[in-house]
Amino acid sequence: MSQLLLHTRYQFLENLREPIAAVSSIAFPALLMLFFVVPNAAVARDPVGATLAAGQMAVFSVVVSYMFNIASGVAEDRDKPWEPYLRTLPSGPFARMGGRVLTAMAFSVLGMLPVIAVAALFTAAEATLPQVLAALLAVLPIGLPFLLMGMVIGYLLSLKAAIPVAQLTLFPLAFAGGLFMPPQTFPGWLDAISHALPTRAARDLVTGVLSSEGAVPASALPVLLGWTVLLAGLAVWAYRRDEGRRFR
Repeated sequence: MSQLLLHTRYQFLENLREPIAAVSSIAFPALLMLFFVVPNAAVARDPVGATLAAGQMAVFSVVVSYMFNIASGVAEDRDKPWEPYLRTLPSGPFARMGGRVLTAMAFSVLGMLPVIAVAALFTAAEATLPQVLAALLAVLPIGLPFLLMGMVIGYLLSLKAAIPVAQLTLFPLAFAGGLFMPPQTFPGWLDAISHALPTRAARDLVTGVLSSEGAVPASALPVLLGWTVLLAGLAVWAYRRDEGRRFR
């Protein structure tokens, strides 16, 4: 536990040493909401629509923090001579990976706070305190597939390749998952594909918690669990593949 907290502390501080990158990742979801949701009077003045839009941006904040930051962080560490030395230590990879996970969680929470502030100040979003707390508690664990996806990208690719691949993966997943536009506006073929994506499942779970009906599609949890199992296997394989290349 002490090693886990130590790695978390240093990785968190390492991210803060690049304030532009840290602030941009934290502010980006709120800026999207400020530029695309707030000017849309039909959504911003509708309590239900504004609340669901805030939930979607909260999910996007987690996706950005988990996937992009993990992918770039892992790839960057692999380029440093310090990382091979850490892998030779008997403590194993769990403290380092756990520290990376906790750091990503911390930045995702920081990214959700501006979204909540924009929704409260500039829209008619309505949610009770228990709903907000339940959404915050739900959105952190359901981001696990994106964290694992970031690890797969980071361990398979160099830093120069990991960043564009993460971006090219992130935005199509976010769009097709209904994080930028309500899935109700999708054509039938895109809606069918969307239901199989982890972004759509995460979005449906969070918006279900925030809505008064509390309805969540039955496919949401199985889709998230399936992606988590698949990506966990790929992450382990990518880690062992990278370790085999460095230490064989």
